[in-house]
Amino acid sequence: MKKGLVLMMIAVMILATGIVFATHATAKGFDQFGYNYKARIFVGAADGVDRILDGKVWGDPTYANDQLVMKWSKAWDDARFHGAAWTPDAWVDNEWNGMADGSQSNWHYKIIWVGSQLQNSPYWRNGGYPIWGQFEVIMDQGTDATGHQWYAHATPNGYGG
Repeated sequence: MKKGLVLMMIAVMILATGIVFATHATAKGFDQFGYNYKARIFVGAADGVDRILDGKVWGDPTYANDQLVMKWSKAWDDARFHGAAWTPDAWVDNEWNGMADGSQSNWHYKIIWVGSQLQNSPYWRNGGYPIWGQFEVIMDQGTDATGHQWYAHATPNGYGG
């Protein structure tokens, strides 16, 4: 899976989550697309992440059959959807698995908030890369037709400030 495409897809997933969040924040359990906003998780075919079950992800069938687990922290939820300040406890995690009937790639991303100072932030971790102006990808690794790739493996690699 190409890094740029996946990062774009993550960005759109986060945007899509924000668009529908307000109407689903109090709903319990998983909806028909795979979202459970109360638990801050998405589990299902990537087809559902754009909230349109059409065998495509934003019009592209390439990753629609991939299984996706997307999780986000309370701090991410509070800042992204409720106007709270961003903190180092804000993170999002995406695990793609298209090995069975999908894209034949398997990828895992961990993204944390570090602030606009990016590499100069006290929250920055060696081994990651910047994204979206205030965030760091602390883990970006997976397998595809080219083999196993590591694009980011920050130390430490866990969540929280």
